[in-house]
Amino acid sequence: MQHCSGVNSASSDPVRQRRARIAKWTLIANRVGYLLFALAIALFVMAFAFGFKGPIVTAITVTLVLGSILLAPAIVLGYAVKAAEKDDRSRGL
Repeated sequence: MQHCSGVNSASSDPVRQRRARIAKWTLIANRVGYLLFALAIALFVMAFAFGFKGPIVTAITVTLVLGSILLAPAIVLGYAVKAAEKDDRSRGL
């Protein structure tokens, strides 16, 4: 099997292109997920100060659920992409 190294082979590799797209989307999902967690914390502090009324409790719950839905797969996929890239580098690909 012939192996050609270089920037062109890596940029034209469909697996690496897909991996790069996944890495981009996981980065976005991580940022949005952590932003939602930060918003939940801010809302909790406001609720603590002003009283735990129904709408603010609902907002806290929604931001925590949405943040979790985004973060769980994004973190796993992010680690998978990093591990695959590390494996490729160790093989010299």
